[in-house]
This record gives sequence, C-alpha cells and structure tokens, in this order.
Amino acid sequence: MSVNVAIIYYSSTGTNYKMAQMAAEGAKAAGAEVKVLKVPELAPEAAIASNPAWKAHVEATKDVPTVTPGDLEWADAFIFSSPSRFGTVAAQMKQFLDTTGGLWAQGKLANKVVSAMSSASNAHGGQEQTILSIYTSMYHWGAIVAAPGYTDPVTFAAGGNPYGTSVTVDQNGNMVEDVADAVKHQAKRTVQVAEWVKKGLQ
Repeated sequence: MSVNVAIIYYSSTGTNYKMAQMAAEGAKAAGAEVKVLKVPELAPEAAIASNPAWKAHVEATKDVPTVTPGDLEWADAFIFSSPSRFGTVAAQMKQFLDTTGGLWAQGKLANKVVSAMSSASNAHGGQEQTILSIYTSMYHWGAIVAAPGYTDPVTFAAGGNPYGTSVTVDQNGNMVEDVADAVKHQAKRTVQVAEWVKKGLQ
C-alpha cells in the first residue's frame, strides 16, 4: 500500500533542507510517494541579503515548491523539520501551522501520522523542545505521532534524541553529528506507521 508523505521544512541557511532531503531518501526507500515542501519565507529581503549564507540558500532552493493546503490533504504522513528559535519553531513554521485551522475544523488533519526534526547551534539549544512544540500542534490536529524512540541503534550515533532526529550546527554551518542514517530510519518508521494506520482506516 502506497503512502503519501509530505516533508515540510523551514531552513534559513540549509541545515533543515538537508535533513528534509535525507528524510525524502528514507521515505522513498520505504516505498512512499514523497513531496519535499518549504513553508513561506517571512523575513524581509534586507535581512536575507545581509547574511550571505541565507541569501545563497534562498536562491538555491527557489524551485522547491511551497506547501499548500492541498498538500496537507494529499499526505497520509508528515515529517516536519525546523530550526530551534528560543526553544520553539521558527516563526515561518509557526505561521504556516497557524494557517491550518480551516482543514483542522473540517477534520481533514485527523489521523495523519507525523514526525519531526530540528537543529540548533549548540548541543542543548532547544532541539528537543522545538520538536515537542511541533507535536503539541499535532495533538490538536488529532494526528498520530511516530517518534523514532530507540527503535534502531542509529539514534544513538546521531546524539540519542528519541523525540526526533536533531543536529548541532557549528559556526561554519556544518552539522556536528552524523544524522543521515537516523533521519532515514525516522522517515522509514513514519512510513511504516502510516501504512498501519491507512490499512486500519480502510
């Protein structure tokens, strides 16, 4: 049974975009139909232009589709990825989540399977809390959270976050931990749980 997975991310300089690509690889390997989608950018052009890495990333990902309500209806499962901003999601991700009220009110987000990932510039910079804040919104949707837990040893190699894969980014924009295998495992697990749910609903 094919599962539709929407991987929805916000990334200013590229970390969460890279994680979204890793998740897409894992989900496709598990047999899912996958869309990688960005949330709308809210920052003014002057702010983006003042940071060369941010400007370069915006330009490099200009062809990545922006998520729409139709994508949310299409998906059986979601994988969200957001940098941590003071222990919660980036404003761009929060603004997007705040636009989902119409679908929520119609019950169209219930029973979707969801998992989440995050990044920060230090090892205790709010990654876990950022993931949990995403899940808080998902509980309101009536979604089913598929956290990776410790279902595979790759979680430990990536830093051991059971809520969702998280990564530390150094001052040069490089990922400190090797999270590729953990992200792929998390994506495969999300697809597997979504398959169970979809079969059960049918």
